[in-house]
Amino acid sequence: MFFAVTVGILVSVIVPFLFKVSRRTAPYLISLVPLGIFLFYMNFYPAVSSGEVFSESHSWFPSMDINLLFRIDGLALLFALIISGIGISVFFYAAKYMSDYKEIDKFYIYILIFMSAMLGVVTSDNFMALFVFWELTSISSFLLIGFNHDKEKSRYAALQALLVTALGGLAMLGGFIVLANIAGTYQISQLVENKDIILNHDLYELSVILILAGAFTKSAQFPFHFWLPNAMEAPTPVSAYLHSATMVKAGIFLLARLNPSLSGSELWSSALLNAGALTMIMAIILSIKQSDLKKILAYTTLSVLGTLTMLIGIGGEKALAAMAMYLLAHSLYKAALFLLAGIIDHETGTRNIDEVGGMRSKMKISFSIGILASISMMGILPLFGFIAKEAMYDSVLYSEYGTYLIYFAVLAGILNFAAAGFAGLKPFIGKFHHPEGSKPHEAPVEMWLSAMIPAALGLIIGLLPGFTVEGLINSSAGSALGLPVNLHLSLWHGFNTVLILSLLTIVLGTTVYLTRSKWIKFALSIKTPSASKPSVWYDYLVSLLQNSARLSTVLLQNGNQRNYISIIMLTVISLTGISIIDSGVLSNIQFEHDYYLHELIVLALMVISTIATIKSKGRLTAVASIGVLGFAVSLTFIIFSAPDLAMTQFAVETLTVILFVLVLYKLPKFVDYSSKSERARDLILSITMGVMVTLVILLVLNEEVPSELKSYYANSSYILAKGRNIVNVILVDFRALDTLGEITVLSIAALGVYALLRLNKEEK
Repeated sequence: MFFAVTVGILVSVIVPFLFKVSRRTAPYLISLVPLGIFLFYMNFYPAVSSGEVFSESHSWFPSMDINLLFRIDGLALLFALIISGIGISVFFYAAKYMSDYKEIDKFYIYILIFMSAMLGVVTSDNFMALFVFWELTSISSFLLIGFNHDKEKSRYAALQALLVTALGGLAMLGGFIVLANIAGTYQISQLVENKDIILNHDLYELSVILILAGAFTKSAQFPFHFWLPNAMEAPTPVSAYLHSATMVKAGIFLLARLNPSLSGSELWSSALLNAGALTMIMAIILSIKQSDLKKILAYTTLSVLGTLTMLIGIGGEKALAAMAMYLLAHSLYKAALFLLAGIIDHETGTRNIDEVGGMRSKMKISFSIGILASISMMGILPLFGFIAKEAMYDSVLYSEYGTYLIYFAVLAGILNFAAAGFAGLKPFIGKFHHPEGSKPHEAPVEMWLSAMIPAALGLIIGLLPGFTVEGLINSSAGSALGLPVNLHLSLWHGFNTVLILSLLTIVLGTTVYLTRSKWIKFALSIKTPSASKPSVWYDYLVSLLQNSARLSTVLLQNGNQRNYISIIMLTVISLTGISIIDSGVLSNIQFEHDYYLHELIVLALMVISTIATIKSKGRLTAVASIGVLGFAVSLTFIIFSAPDLAMTQFAVETLTVILFVLVLYKLPKFVDYSSKSERARDLILSITMGVMVTLVILLVLNEEVPSELKSYYANSSYILAKGRNIVNVILVDFRALDTLGEITVLSIAALGVYALLRLNKEEK
């Protein structure tokens, strides 16, 4: 399982080399990665469909009891197959669609990382691991949405998606920590054993709200929906993968995964029902007035995400089974329609459905894809979309919320029917027309085959639901419910109320399709105040953040180093001083020491060198005075029996003085940049800082601070590192990684300075 999750990241490392060897064949070779992953997960299909669960553990942070736990049950397998299966089509499709893109290798790097991250999200059985993979999807999707980074709209959409989903992810992390503390475990599968403790805990509401913030932002639920339509600026393969089958459904997965542990409260049910129903209706209404193919698909995706959230909120085996069916059906037909939109754009140069029509004679295969995908989306026999829609209507109608939710569900179904016609049929029927200069013809085989496979699967599964997916759907619903589910899937359930609702949906949906212009006119006539739009609030908050950053730059980062130091000293003095005064520990200071002549001489040397540094009129004199001060400090170390520190200080001071002399030798003479009042301010700050540091040192010396580390280092230095000098052992052995990090940072900084100096020299 671990290899299946990480293989995409591993392959992404060698992608540049593959493209260097052969730019033409590299995409096809890379397409084998999702194929191999799909076949790997298919091995689990028979056993998981029968209710078995597989798990795997790898040590990660054993001291914190955090391990890399992977778990494959019905829900995880359903998502993993969707991610890898749709991935095959998208990877293969992009080989031709993006063949003219200059940076196609970067596309495959990003999407491989994204696929691995999504697989990690759906198979992780540990909160921390899930969060890491979750945020990795945010970062990789940012790179994918902003792939056309030379366009301002792409950059804006990518940043918007990143800010909304990453902030939601941080809130979710807080919810995970709270929930883990309540249940006493970070293992997700163990939460359900502590469900009563979780539901009755005072922090239950807080954990639910924080987790819902993460799930709702990721799955674009109202009022966080606005980033998804804007993300259509991404290349079509990205939209097909992220926004039909994977990223936006990560939030749905999280809700379903935690449903057995968090459901059973009014907060959980109300939040999911209201947010889901509102998103479902709002998005489908907005889809009707769109003419851009990808925008139509984006808004209808939003509506389906709302439906899935609503079904989880309803709960129960029928609703959760409907959720699993609707999830699978939507992934298949929406991936096909997104890829079809790319084909139309590729062949005609437009995605506007008003600019194309009657292309069935020129693009017969694409037309057949449009028929299969759109009638599945419409919910017509014998496609799998029909079974999913029937299950959704049935679970809503006979739920305790059915009296009002069914009206919203049927209205959404009617408008979804019409939107499916706009996206999958309208470009191919009616009078033949296309943009001037374009020559519509059938797309390359890589593109139409990639779209045909998910569209055809909708038909195959629809005809044979019991043979193909019944076990997996039941297992998935059981994972989301926390109990076994055993429902029978079939295409025909007889003449009943649900079928009447389906027929009503078809009749009224056809009416809306045929009267599209009137509905668009009506939709455009509806004016809403800009303050009611979440996207406006997002722009306002981002603008406020930027203005705050500019103000802080003017006040704090104005390029004057003396101001930086003054602010830092003032902050330290204020915080430390308040803490010392509040704690009332000043009276604890006891300072008793016998003074010797050699100590007073060193002290006098330090004072004189300090005054000489301040009063100096030349840099060399100042540097020499600082050197004397440093050597006096070295003598202090010797006096107090720390010869190793004294030698280190001596070496550092010597090197510093030499470097200062070499650097400052050719600089002009001193110039007074500060006024008398500023110098007076600096004097007061310096004296206050010195007094503060002295007080802190005296307090530390008077308080014996218990520390297990001191005894550990004292007892282990020789045994583990064969060193008798504890300080050296700490620096070289126990903190070797820190020291290596510091050396690395300094080396990188030195290289940066060298590069800047070279750059400045070449410009001259």
